[in-house]
Amino acid sequence: MTKAQDALVRLLRQAYSGERAAAYAYQGHARSVRDPRVKAEIRKIEREEWEHRANNLALLQALGATPSRWLEFKMSVIGRSISAFCRVGGWFIPMYGAGKLERSNIGEYTVAAGLAQAAGHADMVPILLTMAEVEWDHEQYFRRHVKAHWLGRLVPIWPEPPPRNSIREGLKTEALTAGSRT
Repeated sequence: MTKAQDALVRLLRQAYSGERAAAYAYQGHARSVRDPRVKAEIRKIEREEWEHRANNLALLQALGATPSRWLEFKMSVIGRSISAFCRVGGWFIPMYGAGKLERSNIGEYTVAAGLAQAAGHADMVPILLTMAEVEWDHEQYFRRHVKAHWLGRLVPIWPEPPPRNSIREGLKTEALTAGSRT
């Protein structure tokens, strides 16, 4: 296995288990909101996290790897704890935490796409970039809700991600640059 592939497997294991934690957290988050429209939107985001988890498993299997049992346990506990907290912690904190987490997931999937490309698995790049774009959509959803809340005007918001179209553009630029070095 190459260094890039080793790093990709580690990142996919983290993402696979992290999606589980996120999905569990969104279950509690959906139960914590009163607005049926917002509840349905959060449930949709939860379904997309389960889809990402399935995608990550398929990618791991294609690389001959399996999920980490330790990460599975750890992230299950974290996700279920956040889920329980959502029911008692109010509306703002879950929205804020979700947005900040989704922001980091954009970078995680973008890095994974670069690693897949570097490891010679170009077939994995489109699905990883698509997942990064979906995470970007999630981040924007939570950002809008946080900014609309009165606390959102008092609490510093995490850094805004680059434009959505830059997710694919950055990898194209990297690939072109790498191609010119060969």
